[in-house]
Amino acid sequence: MISNFTTHRYLLGQLILRDVLLRYRGAMFGILWIFLSPLLMLAIFAFVFGHIFQSRWPEQPEGLPFWLLLYSGLIVFNIFGEAVSRSPTAVRAYPSYVKKIIFPVYLLPLVPLGTCLIHAGLNLLILVAALAWTGHLSSGILLAPLLILPVLLFATGLSWFLSAWGVFIKDMTQIVPLFVQMTFFLSPVLYPVSVVPPALRPLYEYNPLGAVIEAIRAAVFGMHISWVPWIVSLISGSIAAVLGLAFFMHSRDEFADAL
Repeated sequence: MISNFTTHRYLLGQLILRDVLLRYRGAMFGILWIFLSPLLMLAIFAFVFGHIFQSRWPEQPEGLPFWLLLYSGLIVFNIFGEAVSRSPTAVRAYPSYVKKIIFPVYLLPLVPLGTCLIHAGLNLLILVAALAWTGHLSSGILLAPLLILPVLLFATGLSWFLSAWGVFIKDMTQIVPLFVQMTFFLSPVLYPVSVVPPALRPLYEYNPLGAVIEAIRAAVFGMHISWVPWIVSLISGSIAAVLGLAFFMHSRDEFADAL
């Protein structure tokens, strides 16, 4: 399978590029929305949480704006949330591809994830600029591409699993967005793991989303990274990716009949 990914890397890149271009085709500002959307979101966060609520994080570093802590966690969650939300239609939206025997159908669920990574990269650049502007830029941010790996694996596994289900169960397009919304509030995006009740804290610390969000925040702001939860989440994310791919490949032969 790894050999197949290597062989089809150009095709996957072209599918991701096509997805990005189609998403903004016909818009007045076109592909500039890739930059405008995160900038507008960051400005809203700075205004609402920095000036209106004047919120503070428990054990927040001196002088560090709350909205940057929030934004760093949101970058991680958006990779997961957007990829998983689009996964139920990742295969069903391309019946002509599914019916081509030689087409590597397992690439289709990876297209939304690739688009999310492009957005995440731009969001990260904006975060770097904001950190430099506020005087809190740290070399730890260079670890960000490595630290998000568990979330990528976890989102990939769920995308394969849900895209296969989406072919047979159309209700998945309604169920999955609700699941993503609930996951947003149950993940440490708006709050740190330290405020979670002790009995529930391991569930937050050792799942891919919670571990990566906490690790990214620690790295970005020059604090100590807890590597044990990150390694556990890397293992669980890898298991999710393998199981998701196995389920997808097992279901693939029925896709053409269902569509």
